[in-house]
Amino acid sequence: MRYIVLIGSWVIGLASAAAAIATLSVLLAIIAVVFIGAGLVGLRDLFQPQHALLRNYPLLARFRWFFEKIRPELRQYLFESDTEAAPFSREQRSLVYARSKGVNDADPFGTQQNVYAEGHEWITHSIAACKASETPPFIIIGGPDCTQPYKSSTLNISAMSFGALSANAIRALNKGAALGGFAHDTGEGSVSRHHCEFGGDLIWEIGSGYFGCRRTDGGFDRDQFVTMASKEQIKMIEIKLSQGAKPGHGGVLPGSKVTPEIAEARGVPVGQTCISPASHTAFSTPVEMMNFIADLRQAASGKPIGFKLCIGQGWEFMALVKAMLETGITPDFIVIDGAEGGTGAAPLELADNVGTPLREGLIWAQNCLVGAGLRDKIKLGASGKITSGFRMASNMALGADFCNSARGFMFAVGCVQSESCHTDLCPTGVATQNKWRQRAVVVPDKAERVFHYHDSTVAAMQEVLATAGLTDPQQLTPAHLCRRTSDSEIFNANDIYRFLRSGELLESNRDDFYERSWAKAQAHTFEPAEVAAV
Repeated sequence: MRYIVLIGSWVIGLASAAAAIATLSVLLAIIAVVFIGAGLVGLRDLFQPQHALLRNYPLLARFRWFFEKIRPELRQYLFESDTEAAPFSREQRSLVYARSKGVNDADPFGTQQNVYAEGHEWITHSIAACKASETPPFIIIGGPDCTQPYKSSTLNISAMSFGALSANAIRALNKGAALGGFAHDTGEGSVSRHHCEFGGDLIWEIGSGYFGCRRTDGGFDRDQFVTMASKEQIKMIEIKLSQGAKPGHGGVLPGSKVTPEIAEARGVPVGQTCISPASHTAFSTPVEMMNFIADLRQAASGKPIGFKLCIGQGWEFMALVKAMLETGITPDFIVIDGAEGGTGAAPLELADNVGTPLREGLIWAQNCLVGAGLRDKIKLGASGKITSGFRMASNMALGADFCNSARGFMFAVGCVQSESCHTDLCPTGVATQNKWRQRAVVVPDKAERVFHYHDSTVAAMQEVLATAGLTDPQQLTPAHLCRRTSDSEIFNANDIYRFLRSGELLESNRDDFYERSWAKAQAHTFEPAEVAAV
């Protein structure tokens, strides 16, 4: 059906041409010229490298551009379902598309936001604004026990697995990362051949399924881990505890979707259903998890080891912090994933009603680490709908050292948010294993877009810093971020949230939420201690 217009054009055109020759009809000749001409345009669409939709929907996709030129507002209703329930705004997608293509992303007529709306946020600028730095900032990730620290960009590609994304999408992302010198998180589907083709830096994510280091019974295989972690391209290892879009859920990959390529990457038999449990089997207590981190770091020859989670019960994260204090073992980095994060498919109840949003989760982690006196040993990452320089800066003002983006880079490789990821019918070839559909993702072209999107977004973040008179994102503080809380009230983040002093959890006797949660946390179990209910 995707080629019905193209096929129809050729059928009608050739039939009209034959009839025109037989009858010497001028009208049929004109019809033949029109339809054969349309067929030739369709063939060009089929093989041109710039537009994924046109490659998969020759001629048919041109109706999209036609309606947008007549009236841009029709895009909202006809193609992008931009309602309050939609995952991402049209303005944010347009920003990503513009930056990835290296075109002017400036908008006429000033701000498109209602600056008087409750919840509107901004960075406070300075009279003594400065020139934006032309050198992209970076951070060194690696704590006291790390012997191979990683020089990381402040913006990296967030976790998206091969299997959820197509081979060409993975290849384009990794080539873009190689061009721009930033990192590509593999997602829990492990390292595939497509991650390795262009040599871009990798963050190997290990989920509860232990893909890439998995025994036949589904448990963790240390020997396989050592072999994989020794790859030069893998710069860091990330233990996935939970995912913002479906925290505490785990996953099932049906056998019908386990192709030879996916089986090779994940270390599972072809055609056999594989299960990712809701929680890990390699450890069951906070102290055991710290020992697991130390063992992975030793097995990976000192590469940075961290973990990712969406904050749930606050005392459980504090239990991890207490385990760090008791064992003296700390992760090199922690990534906080917000409940607003995306996924190819998740139960609606989990996507909408389980998990802490990024903002509150990030502040909780920041306060726990600062309050326990551990913040200087651990780098904090933020992930969840971060697609602009302002979103980077606002999360950094609240404690993040770096940011990860998934949807932003998906848009850069051609995603139009058709919300068909789970059907294997992705119209742009980004989220499908169908070989013919994924040919729409032309790797060299989309890799350049990934590179440009990263480069432009980091540059935009530096422009935001410069307006505040700052030259480095580490200089951002909660005082730089303001929010309108009502028609007549504005506060900065210092006034809205409580921020702990270094070591405060170890010395404070205040009876508030942090101290009561701290009293519940136990280093040897994720169960809460018997204390008064909060």
